[in-house]
Amino acid sequence: MCKTTLQSYSSVNPLKEANLDFREVDNCTKKIISLERLQFNEHGLILAIAQDWLDGAILMAAWMNKEAIETSLLTGQVHYWSRSRRKLWHKGATTGYFQKLRGMRSDCDADVLLLTIEQVDDIACHTGTRSCFFRNTYELDSASSNVPPADACTELALTISARKNSPELESYTNKLLEGGSNRILKKIGEESAEFVMACKDENVDEIIGEAADIIFHLQVALVYHKVNWRDVLEVLANRRNAPRRLS
Repeated sequence: MCKTTLQSYSSVNPLKEANLDFREVDNCTKKIISLERLQFNEHGLILAIAQDWLDGAILMAAWMNKEAIETSLLTGQVHYWSRSRRKLWHKGATTGYFQKLRGMRSDCDADVLLLTIEQVDDIACHTGTRSCFFRNTYELDSASSNVPPADACTELALTISARKNSPELESYTNKLLEGGSNRILKKIGEESAEFVMACKDENVDEIIGEAADIIFHLQVALVYHKVNWRDVLEVLANRRNAPRRLS
């Protein structure tokens, strides 16, 4: 992020609010992303895809111009370009569903941007849903939900939570949850011991299977104790940038 940051600013003209001109912004943004390499279309726009910073789910797509990119990098909050209103669009300015910018990169042809964002209140779509991509056009798995796919562990956590909220007959997950903490913890202990033995035997297939079993039962325990899987992911993400431990 640029050394010059805004504590508060107007969504109408944040550059004016910060008393900056585009030359000053250019000096900041060139250190982060090479705007000269980006391939804007004939209208001076480039497609930007917003992706959740933790689970990788695609939340929305919109257009950006140079001003939107520079303002997003300057403020740390995502701004797009509204084609219908023909002006800068500060995402969340009217709804409160701001997008905190955590990263920006371009594709191999430099004509699409991928924004890594932290979505406030987990609502990116104007319809009130988490993602704009909630309509299935084609899906190999007919049982898939309307929620856009995230990583496998997040999908598993959502499934377990759904089982808790809407129990299904003969569901192994529900049987574990109904058995309470002791039953769940016992299974974690059993699966951990089996994982250790698989590692000791150097049986790759069993190591993979037992590791998956541990993750599943771990997530059941988290749901039972009302711990959000995203909170676990956030701890892991924050640890990536933590100082190295000597022991």
